[in-house]
This record gives sequence, C-alpha cells and structure tokens, in this order.
Amino acid sequence: MPNGIPQSPKQRRPKAIASPIATNFLHLRNPFVIAWWSAAFPGFGHISLGNYVIGFLLFSWEMLINTQSSLNTAIVYSFTGRFEMAKEVVNNRWLLLYAPVWVFCIWSSYCLTVDLNKISILADRNHSPIDATNMSFFEINSLEKRVPWVSIAWTLFTPGLGHLYCHRIPTAFFVLIWWVVISYMSHLLQALQYTALGNFEQAKTILDLEWFLYLPSIMGFAIYDAYVNTIEYNRLFDIEQAAYLTREYQAQDFIMPV
Repeated sequence: MPNGIPQSPKQRRPKAIASPIATNFLHLRNPFVIAWWSAAFPGFGHISLGNYVIGFLLFSWEMLINTQSSLNTAIVYSFTGRFEMAKEVVNNRWLLLYAPVWVFCIWSSYCLTVDLNKISILADRNHSPIDATNMSFFEINSLEKRVPWVSIAWTLFTPGLGHLYCHRIPTAFFVLIWWVVISYMSHLLQALQYTALGNFEQAKTILDLEWFLYLPSIMGFAIYDAYVNTIEYNRLFDIEQAAYLTREYQAQDFIMPV
C-alpha cells in the first residue's frame, strides 16, 4: 500500500479473462467491420466483441420485429420488382419500431470497438497476465493452438460447431439453437431434399422465404467470427507462452537486441 493508496488485486485493464465456458479477451478490431455486422444483423457486432447480454438481446429483438413486420418478405418482393405486394405485406405498426434500435446498434458497436481497442493497447503495454487454463466441475477451458480452417469447416457443416471447436461456448450454443429453429421454420432441409431429387418446383413451394433470409447472415457471421476467434486465440496463446518463458527462463540482465 504505497503512499497510503490501496492496491487492487485485479488487473485494471486485463488482456483476457478465462472462465470454464469461454475466454473473453481484447484484441484490435476494425470498427467499421463490427458496425457492418451490426447493420447486417443487429446483435452480431456486440456478440463478436464478447458483449453477450447486449448482443443476445439485440438479436432477439431483431427476430421479433423482423418477423412480426414481415420485413424479409417485403425485401423479397422489392428485389423482384413487386413493389405493390411489398407495401401490402409489410406491417408498419412493427416496422416503425425497427429503425431507432437498428441505428443505435450500429452506433453502439462502433463506439464500443473504438473504446475496447484503446483498452487492448493499454493492456498490451502493461503486459497484463493471461490465464492459460481455467477448470471447474463442469468444464475445462485451456488455451491451445487450433487450426483456423478447421473452425470454418465445422461451421459450414452447422453454424455453432466452429465456435465449439475454439471453445467460445456462449456464442456456439446461441448460434446453434437459432440455426436449428430457423432451419426448421424455413423448411430448409426439406427444400434441399427436393432439390437433390430434382423436384425444383416443390422445393420452391415449400421454402419459407421469410425465415430463409435469416440464414445467410447467420452462416456468414458464424464463419467470420469462428475464424477470427481461432486466429486471435492462437495469438493469445503465443503471448502467454512468451510471457511465461521470459518470466521463468530469461536472465534478468538479458538485453533484448533491437
């Protein structure tokens, strides 16, 4: 307690916090990329940043407002030149609720990314320690090297599996559950079955475009986020390993060559 000032046992700006179900960590991100994901699907930008509560709430809000307003159906009609049908099908009582939260989501994720980038730089300069392993009765979380293309491959099989591979369990289960729900509601697998059998008209008839339009955004985000997290976890492993070797094996009087 120098100068009478109590010292906190915790790092003021930690680089990473490990729990049994995930390692939430800071790394430099492009604010425009995060803002773009928020624009593509509200909630994705915050989930990518590790703000799970806000991200999950915004995602659920998007699903509610979009479905109730028939926005996806109106988009399909607009893209196919059927503007009158688009105006008839959309529910303005729900649609008018969409814009304010959508704009807030983009703005919030952009500002949060800028702030977290600053904290990440400070954490790097302070050489904040990183927990390599966290264990509990239910789960074990350990930093280890993983292969980025493997996370992409598992995500292509089913979104969420890539996040399970890199041990980001909250995102994995959230994406996986919603992928199952939306695939079921859109009749995706049935349409794929009819397509494989050459029955294209039946496939087009059974496919629910209102729900189907959610799937490309979820698949794209799942691939991007699983890939980025795998790469950044590998970098985090390298930083922790280098810090350990320096602390335990490097001589105190060693001068690092420039």
